[in-house]
Formats: sequence, C-alpha cells, structure tokens
Amino acid sequence: MKKTIRKICCSLLLAVFTCSSALAGTVEPDLRFRLQILAPGDEVAVIITLKDQFSFQLFKSKNKALAGPGMKVNKKLFRAKMNRALRSRADRTQRPLKTFLQQKQGRKIVPFWIFNGMAATIRADAVDELAGRSEVQSVRLDATLSLPAPAAAQAAVPEWNLDTINAPSLWNLGYTGSGVVVANMDTGVDVLHPDLASRWRGGTNSWYDPHGEHATPFDKSGANSGHGTQTMGILVGGDAGGSAIGVAPGARWIAVKLFNDAGDAPLSKIHLGFQWLLDPDGDPGTNDIPDVVNNSWGFDTRVGECYREFEPDIQALKAAGVAVVFSAGNQGPNGSTSVSPANYLDSFAVGAVDEFLTIADTSSRGPSGCTGGFYPELVAPGVNVHTADLTSGGVFPNSYVTVSGTSFAAPHVAGAMALLLSVNSQFTVDELESLLTQSATDLGDSGWDNDYGKGLLDVEAAFNLLIPLTASTVGSGTISPATTAVLPGSSREFIMTP
Repeated sequence: MKKTIRKICCSLLLAVFTCSSALAGTVEPDLRFRLQILAPGDEVAVIITLKDQFSFQLFKSKNKALAGPGMKVNKKLFRAKMNRALRSRADRTQRPLKTFLQQKQGRKIVPFWIFNGMAATIRADAVDELAGRSEVQSVRLDATLSLPAPAAAQAAVPEWNLDTINAPSLWNLGYTGSGVVVANMDTGVDVLHPDLASRWRGGTNSWYDPHGEHATPFDKSGANSGHGTQTMGILVGGDAGGSAIGVAPGARWIAVKLFNDAGDAPLSKIHLGFQWLLDPDGDPGTNDIPDVVNNSWGFDTRVGECYREFEPDIQALKAAGVAVVFSAGNQGPNGSTSVSPANYLDSFAVGAVDEFLTIADTSSRGPSGCTGGFYPELVAPGVNVHTADLTSGGVFPNSYVTVSGTSFAAPHVAGAMALLLSVNSQFTVDELESLLTQSATDLGDSGWDNDYGKGLLDVEAAFNLLIPLTASTVGSGTISPATTAVLPGSSREFIMTP
C-alpha cells in the first residue's frame, strides 16, 4: 500500500513538473548566451512576449461576417476597432507582469500593444523566474540593429530608373500618388530638402523618433548619413533639381527615425516604431495610418536565417491594410542569402537591377529563409540611382547623390503601390502585391526564380491589368473620368478617377 501511494505521489509530482515546464516561457539562445557572461546582479535589457496574442485572421473574419455577404468592411472603422482591441488585450493581460517587473526592480518598462509584450531592463538573476511565469511565451535579448556600411557614391548619371518602371505613364494619366500617405522607417528625413519639404504631411502625427533625439524631421545617422533622405527621395521626391526623382511625387510622407544618431536601433525601439505607424496620433478614432511603409533595412548578420522578432508587427500592419515593403538585402551573389524581416511571409521583398536589367551582384538571392519559397518578390532599379541627399541644414539645397543597393530598389515598389492606390484607395494589400507580381516583366529563368523573383517592376503594366468596363483608351492615351474597372480574377469593381 505504501509503495502504491509512493508511486502515485511520484506520478503526481512528475505531472506537476511536466505541466509547469510546458507552461514556462522560453529564454531565447541569444539572451541565454548573454546571461552566461553576466553576474547575477548585472542588468540586461529584454523583450517579453506573452502567450495571449491577438488573432488578426480571426478578427478580420468576424468583421467580414458582421458586414454581411458581399459587403465591404469600412477600412477606417476597421482600423479603429482593431487598434482598440489590441490596446484592450494588452492592458488587460499585462498588469500582473508589470507588477512582477516592478517588484524585481525592473527599469525602463515599455508596454507594447502592436503585439502583446513588453520591454524592460532587469537583473540577470530574475530572467529565469520571469520566463517561468505562466503568461510568458518568450524572453529574449533587446539586441541592437546597426546600420550597414554605406555603398560607395558615384558620379551622377542620366536619369533612367523612373522610365524603367514606367512611372511617368501613370503620371500622364493623372495618377501621381495624390491622397496617399507613405512612410519610411530609416535614418530619418531631411525635411529641408526642396524635393521633400512640401510633401511632408506635417504635425506631431507625421514624425516619430523613438530615441527622443529630434522632435522634428532630421537625418544624420552614423556612417550612413542621409540614407533615409535618399530612400524618401526615390519614393516621393519632386523635380526641384531639374529632373524628376520620385516614383509618387503626389503622395505625402511621414517617417520613423529608426536609427539613432550613432546609427543604432535597439529592437525595442523598432517595435515602438512599428507600433507608432499603426496609430501615429495615439487616437484610434482618427485615420492617420500610412498606406505604404518602406523598410530599407534588415539583419545582415543573420543571412539565410528566419529571425521572427518583428513578424507580429508586420502582421498587424498588413491586417490594418498597410503595405509593407522591404529591401531584399545586399548579401549576394550566392543563393540562400535572404535576410529578415524581408523574408517573412507577410513582407514584400525587392531585389536590385542595373540599367541593363541585370541583377546586381550584391542583391540577395532565395530561397527565403522563412518560407522556403522564391525570393525576392520583385526587382527594381537599384544601381546608380539619382536621388536627394542631405542639405546640411538647408545650406546646400541643391544636394543630390547617386546610390546603389537594394535599399534604393525597395522605394520604387513602395512608390508604385502609392500610384496604384491613387487609382483607387480601396485596393487591399494582397491586391496591390498581386497586381505588381502578375504584371512584372519576366527576367532570368522563366516564371518565378530566386534571382529576380517574378521579374522587373512595371507599374504601367500593373495598371493595364485592370479590366476597364467603361474606358475610352487606357495605357497609351487618356482615360475617361470615373472609369469603372475590375481586377483580373475578381468581381470587385473600382472607380478610377484621375
């Protein structure tokens, strides 16, 4: 009898131990390695993800059901409702964890609602206890992303990139990106540049520096000074220098200064940047979210890996109807050189070609380290591209530079999406991505491949994929006002008003 009781007790203890182990969160390897070199009383900056995460797919499905069969969900109301739901979940579930962190003398506690998690600085000897809490999914190091070394600037060359993607063809039809808001997450933007000044949306909901260094738009970060200004120039720049430099010159821009003035970006600050984009003014009831976000950055020290740190952030933006474009990376020419976050399922990765439409040697190749599928999605001009540069506080307004890299290919695609959204603002992210991949000019191997993806961006061809129902002439001349069109393979109708 005693032996039987002893066996039962041992079984119960084993079950309790197994259950508690299953409930315990994970201390990620990078943090575990750091803990090995820290004394128990040393502090370490961490990011915590809770198990109770928001299901964007379920939320979208419920709202479609509430709208009724065949009815469209109102984008503004949907975004407001989703933001409130995200905040409510975070507020409800994070309170016990915040109390625990405070009891453990945690500092710099930052709650996130774009995903359900927190950042904090805590003692090394509290990490395992933190990870052991039942509501915690994972604890990882709040590492720092650093800017890569800049590509060498070259002498100015004649313009070619905008003609290559046929952007002027849409301008001639009246589609310049008007009414569309684009954003970049980069080193900042020189708001004094004449090609960018009038295109800034303006106001406190149009600039965010999570590092607290600059209250208004500014760009000067480490060795890569001007990187954000250069990408924004390709995205929306005008023609103040005598030639057009931006794909969507009619769009307005906002920006997140992702990197501090030393050129570094802690992971927690990147999360704050994504979160700000989902609600720039802090009021879910206002619709000030950007339509497209360009990201010319990635983790080039994790080549070929799937580093999922920002996957929930990008899923949140995409669920809210924000297109998220990433540079594919400059780790080529070998295969399996994708980088995160560009290689996420929900990202849209862009490689670089030169003016002869040859893939740049340095452009990263697939397959994707996350999906195993083809990588990148598209290629765009990214060698010897003419764009805006720093004005040194407005002292040199006529400041331009010629740049190379996938960083400068990506804003071509982001700008093309802005042009299509000025055709009709109701295109979903999936529809935009589908239009651009279906219409791409095939390069390299036939169909999809791991050098060029689906091919070269062609925004005029994407426009011409729309099936006009009441048009006069499309693509090479004029288009009737308020033309009705449908997407290929869809019964959805769109009003196209230049």
